[in-house]
Amino acid sequence: MSAHTDRFTPHLEHIIGERHPDSSPGALRGTADYLKQQFTSLGLTTALHEFSAWGGIYENVIATTSQNTDSSLAPLILAAHYDTASGSPGADDNASALAVLLDVARQLVPVPLQRPVRFIAFCLEEENLLGSRAYAAQLSATQQAVLGAIVLECVGYARVEEGSQKIPPGVPMTVPTVGNFLAVIGNQGSQALTMAVEQAMRPHVPIVPLVVPGNGELLPDTRRSDHTSFWEQGFPAVMLTDTANFRNPHYHQPTDTLETLNLDFMASVADAVTAVVMAFAGSTEGS
Repeated sequence: MSAHTDRFTPHLEHIIGERHPDSSPGALRGTADYLKQQFTSLGLTTALHEFSAWGGIYENVIATTSQNTDSSLAPLILAAHYDTASGSPGADDNASALAVLLDVARQLVPVPLQRPVRFIAFCLEEENLLGSRAYAAQLSATQQAVLGAIVLECVGYARVEEGSQKIPPGVPMTVPTVGNFLAVIGNQGSQALTMAVEQAMRPHVPIVPLVVPGNGELLPDTRRSDHTSFWEQGFPAVMLTDTANFRNPHYHQPTDTLETLNLDFMASVADAVTAVVMAFAGSTEGS
């Protein structure tokens, strides 16, 4: 556990705390600054995507691997949001995903990559996905290609007790009743991406994949994160999630704290996502 603590706890301790545009704007800006500093310290090319919302200007933080990558290849996007619901310190939602994102970036620094990888921390996910909607709309308007987007949404809560996993209404499959897996959710247009992500991740963490019809309109619970912004612009995208409130009783609550996170599970997720990047962007990739 100590190795995993070293991997994640410094990031988590810095990030966890209410990060909301109305009730805690200073913490929201401070988190963006921390993410920029961390990505820059890893040697990534870091930029900001600014967008207007709530009568102000907000920032999506973007970091890109550029050294020795082939810029003619469409990038792979890894993303997570950095804002919280009002009144919640947001450990699982979504500091867990930010810590995993930073750890994956760290693991990839010494690895030769052929395809560019773009790490994005979106703002205002909790406010109708405003940050990712602005970004995906810009990608579409400027006709930029992306290989796909992998969105991390609540990836730090896992339990081994029977009955610890609830089943979202309407899900057309058997869902385990033990909450120790990661769900991989794609839409019809992302079916190939979903299956490839599942294949790469499965050796590292238990996986439950789900491909939803259309853009998930019949299953609203599958649309509750930034992957939906990519779906709606026609880009392939998947959400990786511990299923949030269907497992975690602290979701959007003041009790969503560091002590509730499962760092071993987060380590498995980070290693699994790193394996996905190697499958899609490694120097020996088949494409």
